[in-house]
Amino acid sequence: MIKITFPDGAVKEAEKGISLYEVARGISEGLARNVLGAVVNGETKGLQETLEEDADVRFVRFEDPEGKAIFWHTSAHIMALAVQRLYPDVLFAIGPAIDDGFYYDFDTEHRFSPEDLEEIEEEMKKIVKENHELKRFEMQREDAIKRFEPMGEVYKVDLIEHFPEDEVISFYQLGEFVDLCRGPHLRDISKVKAIKLLSIAGAYWRGDEKNKMLQRIYGTTYEKAKDLEEHLRLLEEAKKRDHRKLGRELDLFSMHEEAPGFPFFHEKGMIIRNELEHFWRQKHKEAGYGEIRTPMILNEELWHQSGHWDHYKENMYFTTIDDEGYAIKPMNCPGSILVYKNSMYSYRDFPMRWAELGLVHRHELSGALHGLMRVRAFTQDDAHLFMTESMIKDEIKGVINLCDDIYKTFGFSYHMELSTRPENSMGEKEQWDYAESQLKEALEEMGREYILNEGDGAFYGPKIDFHLADAIGRTWQCGTVQLDFQMPERFDITYINEQGEKTRPVMVHRTVLGSMERFLGILIEQFAGKFPLWLAPEQVRVLPIAQRHHEAAGKLKERLAAEGFRVHLDSRSEKIGYKIREAQVQKIPYMLVIGDREIEEGIYAVRHFSVDEEGKNRQFSWSEKELMENLHEEINTKKFDAEV
Repeated sequence: MIKITFPDGAVKEAEKGISLYEVARGISEGLARNVLGAVVNGETKGLQETLEEDADVRFVRFEDPEGKAIFWHTSAHIMALAVQRLYPDVLFAIGPAIDDGFYYDFDTEHRFSPEDLEEIEEEMKKIVKENHELKRFEMQREDAIKRFEPMGEVYKVDLIEHFPEDEVISFYQLGEFVDLCRGPHLRDISKVKAIKLLSIAGAYWRGDEKNKMLQRIYGTTYEKAKDLEEHLRLLEEAKKRDHRKLGRELDLFSMHEEAPGFPFFHEKGMIIRNELEHFWRQKHKEAGYGEIRTPMILNEELWHQSGHWDHYKENMYFTTIDDEGYAIKPMNCPGSILVYKNSMYSYRDFPMRWAELGLVHRHELSGALHGLMRVRAFTQDDAHLFMTESMIKDEIKGVINLCDDIYKTFGFSYHMELSTRPENSMGEKEQWDYAESQLKEALEEMGREYILNEGDGAFYGPKIDFHLADAIGRTWQCGTVQLDFQMPERFDITYINEQGEKTRPVMVHRTVLGSMERFLGILIEQFAGKFPLWLAPEQVRVLPIAQRHHEAAGKLKERLAAEGFRVHLDSRSEKIGYKIREAQVQKIPYMLVIGDREIEEGIYAVRHFSVDEEGKNRQFSWSEKELMENLHEEINTKKFDAEV
């Protein structure tokens, strides 16, 4: 007999080898019908899998991330079977679940079209009605190669050959389709009721541009049609908010073939970026941080010492100076440590908080590059804190409060995830256990909820990550706070303690925005290009109706500029309706229409880019004094429109 422990603490005994489906059914028929799988001792499994030892079991539904992963992984196999039936010459690469669906990479002479996607969808629906069960079986490595090699499945053979020789490899069969796969999968594919294939893209095998370009089909599936409809609505909304599209339309930044992955910021983009940096500096000054700057290129030996050479070399760029090896920094921390080593400190100097807007370079595969979200050069809003062990929890709490303050300024909600010791970690387990306990206690003392990610910490320490939710519910990992006992050891940094002895400080690495580039991309999508007044590249546009109004409009523009507002006068001889529409397209927060009445009465017709319940721009009648006061207040309070 084995013991099964459930999240509520209940314990049940069962026969060894019992399936998870039988466990669920033993609780209730309704539970067995509605769950998709289970998390067993931290590992996600399908209902058809069995328990062979004592286990902690948590059943998952579609609402759970693990449930979605099972559902969408199975859907990828359903799509692969449909493609195999319709295009028998196809070769199969990989087909994982992703954040909002799944994809599969195919090698075929046929070029998939949008019309093909509709045909594949229909075939998928037929397969679902056939109600196949996914059957799992295992093979030795050599037997697996012998099975797939004669079939010409070069991608499966390539994957198999990278497994250790003595490893037993698992496969799943769905109808006549057999795939190399760890699982887990649905027990009952009839749950896949709503299907939509979304797009076709190119993808290099293993993400390497030297390999063959495959065809990737993206799709998503749901248990209910209404949930699929809502997802498709959000996808359309996401397209409208795409920062790459808005970046072009609003003239904020561009990307060029001459520098793939290296963004070019235009004048308007730099205004937003500079405002962000000013805000960041102001908040850090208030929180007791000083600012430093360290070089972009540092000697290769430093990266050996830091551990980045062993753990991060494949992501780094290198150069040679005076016949010596140097690296372009992928992270700022070693430079910050060199600043620390420049002086000797006492416990009285702690805590020390040094912030740095440091430009770093990391090699990303070309297929992974994505606008400002994934680039090869970016500015981390970094900081490194040095402290005694007794200060750890207070400093962690300080970072969390700073993040909370900054995120609320932009209207973001967020959740936190705590990641623990990974397999490739540096240092002793005891240090890691202590570091993890300090992060947990800081969170719990603040009453903060968090998700635990076992084994996902940085190679030098555990971390708390901040995942921001945007206006349409997507999440973005931005801030992080990492507790580090390893770098002080490796670089032999010390301070003088209360007993007058040299001892090691504790180091914290942290970011709030993550990177200026990515955060700007997120902001573009969060606000759909309609930036709060304090960030908007152009805050006010003055629109004279006719030539006779130009002089008064020009003087108003000068008075607004003298107050510090970013203002533009549209003096073109175009109709006022055309000027207004263009200002709306450019997402200018305030438009001032100047005509005879405005000049005579000194009351201005003010249009704001936000809309009322009828979908029309909000309008105000303000005197010049009211106009100036309202604009200043909106900028000073950093007010934003939550309905964009």
